[in-house]
Amino acid sequence: MKIEYDLDEIETTAEAILRHVHSKIVLFKGPMGTGKTTLIKSMVKKLGSTDVVSSPTFAIMNEYSTAETVIYHYDFYRIDSPAEALDFGFDEYLEQKAWNLIEWPDIIVGLLPQEYVVIEISKISDSKRELKLENIK
Repeated sequence: MKIEYDLDEIETTAEAILRHVHSKIVLFKGPMGTGKTTLIKSMVKKLGSTDVVSSPTFAIMNEYSTAETVIYHYDFYRIDSPAEALDFGFDEYLEQKAWNLIEWPDIIVGLLPQEYVVIEISKISDSKRELKLENIK
């Protein structure tokens, strides 16, 4: 699936994504500044959380709550190996029925189960983005 969107359409885009994903493990790819965290903020809101969403760049993982589930938001930009992710229990988080929203996922792809979603974002202009969503099985 491919979507072009203006940043002021981010809420509608988040809704479309949530309708089309087949897994709660979602990888976000794209250069710095393309809006990965901004999109995740909208998705977390659409999932029903009222928590403040921020980039987990230094914390590596932030947790948000909804009435029905938990959402884990990761930023693996600063880790050097899959072992670092395993050290804080990443594999155990994946086993839960929670949402796992993962920025900079390349280093941990080998730790993922067979089914997950890849969202690749590219910048068209200051206010316009293109998103490609692929369900991996």
